[in-house]
Amino acid sequence: MTTASDIPSTAMNPGQTRGPRRAALGVLIGAVLASGAAYAGYEVYLGSRYESTDDAYTAADTAIVTSQIDGLVVDVRVVDSQAVRRGDVLVTIDPTDANLALTQAEADLARAKAQQAAALADAERAGIDLKRRLPLAGSGSISGDELTHVKNGSTMATSALQAARATVALAEARVERARLDLERTVIRAPIDGVVARREVQLGQRIQPSLPLLSVVPVNEIYVNANFKEIQLKDVHVGQSVRLVSDLYGDHVVFHGHVEGFNGGTGSAFALIPAQNATGNWIKVVQRLPIRVRLEPSELQAHPLRVGLSMTTKIDVRSGG
Repeated sequence: MTTASDIPSTAMNPGQTRGPRRAALGVLIGAVLASGAAYAGYEVYLGSRYESTDDAYTAADTAIVTSQIDGLVVDVRVVDSQAVRRGDVLVTIDPTDANLALTQAEADLARAKAQQAAALADAERAGIDLKRRLPLAGSGSISGDELTHVKNGSTMATSALQAARATVALAEARVERARLDLERTVIRAPIDGVVARREVQLGQRIQPSLPLLSVVPVNEIYVNANFKEIQLKDVHVGQSVRLVSDLYGDHVVFHGHVEGFNGGTGSAFALIPAQNATGNWIKVVQRLPIRVRLEPSELQAHPLRVGLSMTTKIDVRSGG
């Protein structure tokens, strides 16, 4: 038989447990309200200050190296991923034909100059002859036919001199062109950077404008960040940007600024623009690429490569 002494004290005094439970519930509600207030404060003071996206990638204005003359490749001095400086020799084309062309052009120039000298002497002699006879024509010492003949000779000598001078100028231009073609047998790096997409091979016969390789200016890499159009209301050129690369992780933070906006969204420049007039159109929020310039000193300390993923956060309250 159960007695009063066997009944738990909590069953006999339910009010004793109700108080702690209410206190715990009050603490929980207070914590929820505090969290909500903190989140609201974050949105007002911090969250609304930044616009961020992880749809961002590194890019660079890559230099595509081509040849300006045709010829046989006799030397390739670089490989993919090799760092080069502006002016470094990348590829050499067989200079034999260019040397022959320069020698021929210089010989043509020498011959043209000799012909010009002879023409100059003829013109000067014809001019002197004409000056001597002009005074005699007034006194009747020479006939009109003779004077006309001398005048015609002087005119022809002057024309021959002008033609000889034009020939010399043309020959000089050909020499300069041949000299340039000889210089172009040595292909040099147009900028500082890293070699990429090397396609030229030793022994290959190349043609002008054929892409040989690319040079990526890794110290001038920028970021194309694709923001939703609804994020761009308060974004302006010059605002500061914080960026993190998947390559280095969160412990390396890059800094930059908004340099400009693309002229259109990615879909606007697609081969087949997304235009629909059939009535089944669905609105899709578009993304606009924003160009972000990075700090050169940070790029030197932590080099990046083209195409790497970046997380980008713009401070819309910063200057700009």
